[in-house]
Amino acid sequence: MSNTVIEVDRLSKQYRLGAISAKRLTDDVRRWTAKLRRLPDPLLKLGHEQKNGNGNGYESDVLWALKDVSVAVKQGEVLGIIGRNGAGKSTLLKVLSRVTAPTLGEVRVKGRIASLLEVGTGFHPELTGRENIFLNGAILGMTKAEIKNQFDEIVEFSLLERFIDTPVKRYSSGMYVRLAFAVAAHLQPEILIVDEVLAVGDAEFQKKCLGKMRDVAGEGRTVLFVSHNLGAIKELCDTCVVLRDGQIDFQGPATQGLMHYTKGLMHGEASVRGAGWSGVRIVNYGDGLPGPISNAEPIRIETEFRVPMDFEWGKFYLLAYDTNGNGLIHNFASFRDLGVEKLEAGTYRITADVPPLWLMPNLYTLQLKMIGGTAAGAEERYFSELVVLDITDRTEQASGKIRATLIPPVSWSINPQRVADPQRHV
Repeated sequence: MSNTVIEVDRLSKQYRLGAISAKRLTDDVRRWTAKLRRLPDPLLKLGHEQKNGNGNGYESDVLWALKDVSVAVKQGEVLGIIGRNGAGKSTLLKVLSRVTAPTLGEVRVKGRIASLLEVGTGFHPELTGRENIFLNGAILGMTKAEIKNQFDEIVEFSLLERFIDTPVKRYSSGMYVRLAFAVAAHLQPEILIVDEVLAVGDAEFQKKCLGKMRDVAGEGRTVLFVSHNLGAIKELCDTCVVLRDGQIDFQGPATQGLMHYTKGLMHGEASVRGAGWSGVRIVNYGDGLPGPISNAEPIRIETEFRVPMDFEWGKFYLLAYDTNGNGLIHNFASFRDLGVEKLEAGTYRITADVPPLWLMPNLYTLQLKMIGGTAAGAEERYFSELVVLDITDRTEQASGKIRATLIPPVSWSINPQRVADPQRHV
């Protein structure tokens, strides 16, 4: 554990839904004794189903929020943690922050941790912003002298100078999180843990927070960042962990992790028939790993398609989705559009040239589809694998305040001639 500041070893966390204790006092004593001796819970067995007590034999009130998770984070590393809702992201952060204890496994941490897990944690609603800075700073481990030295910077960063002496019960959720993040960010911890709380801030403040976390990482400190904003993960993080159903689904470079996660966002993998497609690729990426493509740049997609039978008619489709699965592009070409009356069994090379998309910088997914009909009247559908498209902006038109999907080029002009005012009388 030389330059490793966080080491998670085979961590598992179980919750018993609806239960706050064992059914017998002796079981509670056994569980308490095991916890004191830092032993696994004697009443729980990993992977074993529990009965719900009504005799129907169904899996009951046992939920494994984390299962056998192992992660090592080095000093100065910025680790992104992503996954669907309920994947175990917040539970992992709570265990690391010692908010809750693991059921099995061990966590070893070197250095002081500052955690921002929930809006307003450690704030007292009746106290003013000024008083809560001192209260929250003390909870996070700052001395009174440290808080005084950092006070002006905290207030300036939060943009709440005007409301600093107002009770925080009158703050909006955005004001809450601005003040909470400002305190945590100026604690100067060795490790900063940030959950999805930044989602409630406005775009300008989110950009400011990302810049602060980048500064923290640049000073050699470690950041753990949970967010559904994949653009922020891509911009900030070096490495990435993808959680799925409480287990690690991917661990490695952030770019590859985002590709893995984005592909998994699309439902219905079991119904996808990819046998016909081979090697769908975006030519712009070349032979290396997928990298950013300017939104002002045309895109070429190439693939090979194996036609298993003769088709009398058919169409090829190009589909594109955002990270929420919303359709952005729907384009098709029939056999006749391609100069083919029918498609005989065999292998064909297919190329699709796409003009500049002018999409907002983000990650998107592309997919090819083919629908064909046989002479017997049967209809066949084939879907390709999903391909991740990383769009960046080279025109300086995108900023943190833009919330549009498209930022197309627009030709502006202004008439230098003076137009007479119809209301003005000469």
